[in-house]
Amino acid sequence: MLINSFRLFFFVLLIIFQLPVYSKNTDKNAFYYKELSSYFSAQVSYLNQNNKEALKFFKLSRSLINKHDPFLKSYVFSLISEGKVKKAINQIKVSSKKENSNFFEAHMLLAIESLKRNDLKKAEKYINNLSNFKKEGTFQLIIYETLRDYNFVFKNRKINSKESNFGNLSIINKAFQGCYLDHADTRNYFTSLFNNDEIDYSRYIFFYTTYLVDKKNFFEAKEITDQIDILNTNLLTAQTKKWVDEKNFTKFSDFFSCQNEADILSEFLFLIANLYSSQNNYEESNFYLNISNYLNPKFKFNYSLLVENFYEKKNYEKSKKILKLFNEEDDIYYWYKIKKITNIIFEEQSKKLAITYLESNYKKIIDPSQKILFDMANIFKTFEEYQLAIDYYNKVFLKIDKSHNSYSEILYRRGGSYERLGQYDKSDKDLLNSLKFNSDDAYVLNYLAYSWLERNHQIDKAIEMLEKAYKQKKNDPYIIDSVGWAYYLTGDFVKAEEFLKRAVILMPDDPIVNDHYGDILWKLGRKMQARYYWNSVLNFKKTEENMKSNVSAKILIGLKDI
Repeated sequence: MLINSFRLFFFVLLIIFQLPVYSKNTDKNAFYYKELSSYFSAQVSYLNQNNKEALKFFKLSRSLINKHDPFLKSYVFSLISEGKVKKAINQIKVSSKKENSNFFEAHMLLAIESLKRNDLKKAEKYINNLSNFKKEGTFQLIIYETLRDYNFVFKNRKINSKESNFGNLSIINKAFQGCYLDHADTRNYFTSLFNNDEIDYSRYIFFYTTYLVDKKNFFEAKEITDQIDILNTNLLTAQTKKWVDEKNFTKFSDFFSCQNEADILSEFLFLIANLYSSQNNYEESNFYLNISNYLNPKFKFNYSLLVENFYEKKNYEKSKKILKLFNEEDDIYYWYKIKKITNIIFEEQSKKLAITYLESNYKKIIDPSQKILFDMANIFKTFEEYQLAIDYYNKVFLKIDKSHNSYSEILYRRGGSYERLGQYDKSDKDLLNSLKFNSDDAYVLNYLAYSWLERNHQIDKAIEMLEKAYKQKKNDPYIIDSVGWAYYLTGDFVKAEEFLKRAVILMPDDPIVNDHYGDILWKLGRKMQARYYWNSVLNFKKTEENMKSNVSAKILIGLKDI
């Protein structure tokens, strides 16, 4: 809020110096203070992400549109943030003071609109204008070069041989261009994406499946979707598998076609929106999401990112409003809707009401899938209802066998639930069995080892497991914390401090990590610093009550009597 106020202060100064001076001699078209007031109110609303309110004030100050250069840009951003993309584009077109529209997003919107209408000559002009802004940032450069590539493909009906330097993004664009042209390398482009071991590109299984279904290649579509682990994949891929399994092939064309230029551009802008969201820039993400949805309004599943963006900003009302788009026919997304509303009720009201809502909707499902059962278990585990979580993990096991890709993970999650209940024999059994399927699983190794350290059980074996986990995940803060705590328990306080300091840097808001770091600082004689970190623990939202009690005692009397 302070940053926004600061920005607004300088913005006001800018306006004061740019607008004509008011006097009694100005004509009827001159600027009036009431319009300035409305404009300031519009900017305040816009900076506070109240776009609906901003638009009301922008309307009251519209005479500024050709008098004040930044007006149009702010107005356009507010319109698009409210989903009024067409109106924003038209406003850019009719602006009589053309220098007003000389900003990156204006030329981009005009280029996209021209591509949508297949006016490739005009699109090329606007795309060329974008080159003047490509140094503004990485995303601007990506958008400029990608739109230029797509314009070339649409115009010449061939893939641009010029290679871009955007890594996997270039492969994504090539995949869609190949799909558009029915190019012989289309399959290779797509499979290189969703077979990537480093980054999850399984989303693109949907688009390739759509391509295969369009070509009536149902057998290959089934081959690809059979490899999907329904328990651990994104919503779109899970929905893809369900449609293919049910032979509901007509569904795919209802949402997307790579023969449609606007659909392809929509997916590209969704990718940009997703990149912004991953950087916690939710306003910019929503801006591109709304343009994406304008280009392909059929693809309502993309609205789930809008839901998540608003949820992260704690704008639960907008999240709930968007969730209404998903109904029973949407299968996976309808279940996503139930889960999300459950979380919102938990955040806004109480865990008890959230569970009531979740269970009442679950009871309506006649034959819940393994995915729904797995989700139910994970939700209850998150809610710290560990016995309920175990009950649902048990139900999942009734629907899968040991050959299932996620069998070891379910053992791990159930084992963790047993551990939280203090049922250590059952916990150890599940975790050790999980390691039989994957002996190198760093997270299982870490969880079991840490549990043993806390119980002073098989310390040497626990340290051995932690060393194995650390070799695989040297930058994982939880594993770093566990290694540091192991050194603490064995009396190597200097080594412990080295690891725990790194853990705090990586997870500054984690109560356990801060508690551990406080302990080691106390042992090293840095008692004032120790109390600082212990005090931090008391202020964290997710600190459990028993930990608060223990930490409060340490703040008063230190470690020696605890």
